[in-house]
Amino acid sequence: MHLNVFTDNPTVPIDVKDRSVSELMDGMLKTGFQGRKLAESVQAWHNMLKQENMTVLMGLSGAMVPAGMRRVISYMIQERMIDCLVSTGANMFHDSHEALGKKHYVGSHLVDDENLFEHGVDRIYDVFAVEEEFRTADNLIADFAEEIGEISCSSREFMYLLGKELVRRGAAEDSIVVSAYRHNIPIFIPALSDSSIGIGLTIARRRGLKLDIDQIKDVDEVTQIVEKSGKTGVVYIGGGVPKNFIQQTEVIASILGMHIGGHDYAIQYTTDAPHWGGLSGCTFDEAVSWGKIAAQAKKVQVFVDATIALPIVAHALHEKCRELKRKAPIFNWKGPEGLDIDYRE
Repeated sequence: MHLNVFTDNPTVPIDVKDRSVSELMDGMLKTGFQGRKLAESVQAWHNMLKQENMTVLMGLSGAMVPAGMRRVISYMIQERMIDCLVSTGANMFHDSHEALGKKHYVGSHLVDDENLFEHGVDRIYDVFAVEEEFRTADNLIADFAEEIGEISCSSREFMYLLGKELVRRGAAEDSIVVSAYRHNIPIFIPALSDSSIGIGLTIARRRGLKLDIDQIKDVDEVTQIVEKSGKTGVVYIGGGVPKNFIQQTEVIASILGMHIGGHDYAIQYTTDAPHWGGLSGCTFDEAVSWGKIAAQAKKVQVFVDATIALPIVAHALHEKCRELKRKAPIFNWKGPEGLDIDYRE
């Protein structure tokens, strides 16, 4: 083996000049460490969107909406940079809260939390929120659930109905839930009870409502998306339940004999590390051993705060995808007959 095998691709120092965000990302492909990984993630995401018969699933965890990321995710839905969203319930609750005109507030982590409690203010690191406003939203969800009545549905079906209700109430169009409703993007919340949406539904249950969120139906429906897609790419913001919920679709499909091979593209932005053994930090190489990620898949993990990465990545993709005529999947949910997928511009 010759030395030039290792030395035929020199790094190129970043120079400072007038250029776009996407041009900066292209320049960072020749740098090192997490800067290069961030640039590689943009490149991989852009290439993923150019693939035929590709379905992109995003896992969203962490307090991204309180931290100001909701319009980034909403934009990605509207521009079909993602086709399916798997989220924590908390993010979708906070999104609905803001969609109806309420706010989160710039705060500080250097504060007396007992004093905040006495004033009815909740803290998410350096972001504040008003507890009474949250409780109003909890009761709004309870009232909405009572209007739906006694049904059994997946979280996807529930979130579609919630999106429809938010539109009826004049919610902001930059809402994640509203954008998903408008663009027929499924939202799954596999741990919906672990959120203020779950609190609202518990209030409704105490009032006598029998509404069942069928989480096994969630597993079946999201697995159908993977089974019936030509190719699949995954993007994880953080890890947690949303990451594993998407990852396990490949295992389920393989057991059922419907789909073998693993996801074709995989991108993650995380601050978790693999050596603690948790799924949030585990590498995509490890996921290959489970059959969750294809061995030949383009795999990029960026160890970075997602509130830094997401705005940069979104702006770079905004510039790169202006001329892209993507054929995005159109989902047709046919009740007991299952799911049909068609790819259209």
